Amino acid sequence: MNFRRVLEKFVESFDSLYGDRNETFLEDAGRRYFMLFLKPIINGVGNSYVEAQTRNQERMDLVVDYRGEQFVVELKIWRGNAYNERGEAQISDYLEYFHLKKGYMLSFNFNKHKEIGVKDIVLGDKLIVEAVV
Repeated sequence: MNFRRVLEKFVESFDSLYGDRNETFLEDAGRRYFMLFLKPIINGVGNSYVEAQTRNQERMDLVVDYRGEQFVVELKIWRGNAYNERGEAQISDYLEYFHLKKGYMLSFNFNKHKEIGVKDIVLGDKLIVEAVV
């Protein structure tokens, strides 16, 4: 599965439906929107797990298993650069735990001058594909 493409299409869909709203938004609502978008894509071929727990008691926001591949996704509400960088470090730790080199972060940003889209972030030997809506 081209998970980057999934994120790109989610950004496009979310922005067209909700991009001009500035209402109170909870991270859990973002997770539900994304899972509703993802469900027909994995449609019986894959599974998704919400708040899957690692053996060292950490909880990941979303793990998707699809045709033998595993995708770890961290969802965040934008609360500034420092908070975002902690999220990037968090996903990097999860990737290390699962021996993966690529992970995904979905940030819900309600600033008026935000830059929506998908970009790559390199942290050490890890690649984080971050989508901002």
